[in-house]
Amino acid sequence: MHFDYSDKTKDLMERLEHFMDKHIYPNEETYAQQVAEGDRWTPIQVIEDLKPLARDAGLWNLFLPKDYETVSPGLTNLEYAPLAEIMGRVMWSSEVFNCSAPDTGNMEVLARYGSPEQQETWLKPLLTGEIRSAFAMTEPDVASSDATNIESSITADGDDYVINGRKWWTSGLGDPRCKILIFMGKTDPAAPKHIQQSQILVPVDTPGVEVKRHLPVFGYDDAPHGHMEVTFTDVRVPAGNMILGPGRGFEIAQGRLGPGRIHHCMRSIGAAERALEKMCKRLKARVAFGGPIADQSIWHERIAQARCEIEQARLLTLKAAYMMDTVGNKEARREIAMIKVVAPNLSCKVIDWAIQAHGGGGVSDDFGLAGMYAGQRTLRLADGPDEVHRNAIAKMELRSYN
Repeated sequence: MHFDYSDKTKDLMERLEHFMDKHIYPNEETYAQQVAEGDRWTPIQVIEDLKPLARDAGLWNLFLPKDYETVSPGLTNLEYAPLAEIMGRVMWSSEVFNCSAPDTGNMEVLARYGSPEQQETWLKPLLTGEIRSAFAMTEPDVASSDATNIESSITADGDDYVINGRKWWTSGLGDPRCKILIFMGKTDPAAPKHIQQSQILVPVDTPGVEVKRHLPVFGYDDAPHGHMEVTFTDVRVPAGNMILGPGRGFEIAQGRLGPGRIHHCMRSIGAAERALEKMCKRLKARVAFGGPIADQSIWHERIAQARCEIEQARLLTLKAAYMMDTVGNKEARREIAMIKVVAPNLSCKVIDWAIQAHGGGGVSDDFGLAGMYAGQRTLRLADGPDEVHRNAIAKMELRSYN
């Protein structure tokens, strides 16, 4: 396996790090101020101001694969991985580069599986950043970690489909720029369980789509992005909005989640790196019991352990990305599952230590660590909880001994 970064990636890394130093880190306080003031459910001006600069710098749609060079650098998973890590150092920065979830996953679905008409109507404005999107899969009334439990219905009716159901954790739906969502539901409950589901495009302004409430995460509302509970009552959309075809929902989901999990994991490693940086600087700057806190052996142990585990997680992620590029997502599913367990757990651990190093300040919003922890803790549930991935890993391991 070769994890060497290509010259193209090295160039993009250098340019991205320069952009972060010049435009992202200096605006972290501005971002926090703008989120807090006025109507929280409106786009953040500093992000909107930075987007044209990112586009002009060639740092736009970095996540897209090689057949989209006209609107992106056209990178492999391995080439994109270190860039996602750099963006992960600041929670909101990926939006500046049009590389934030759930838009990335939705764009990949439309790019890979969408019809020409679907791509023209929805993919193009997503690629240019004109609109945003959401993904409606998880349901409050069933254990959605087993997607076969999903009960929402997609029923054929002439030239239309009629949709009914209740979803929650539909991230991004709080943003007024969110114009389209991908809805997953059952088109044929009597079919074999993995071909009961379908995915269909639902414009947000379709009659019957009603946002019931936003769901805070550890008290954070993540405005203007938000995580919404939404009901669909006799929502009627054209049959042409079906993606790929009835019964293809699981196939689409697997194609969507592989790259998405890698993106999340590399951002998690970036968050862990930033937390370690904050921790070390804080420990060197604070004095307790007659000396710098950094001189205490307990912190030597934690710093060393953090560095070891960050490096291990990065290598596993790069291996998964390499395999996705060379043998495909299906063959890489064990490595994808492993890193989806490892990276968020690692990040939570390092951020927790950084919080401890900051004392009372760590649990405030002054240092960004509390919000960072909330986001990383959520990733132990998003795109499948730890338990589901561990179960899959164990089954694959046991099959090798048959």
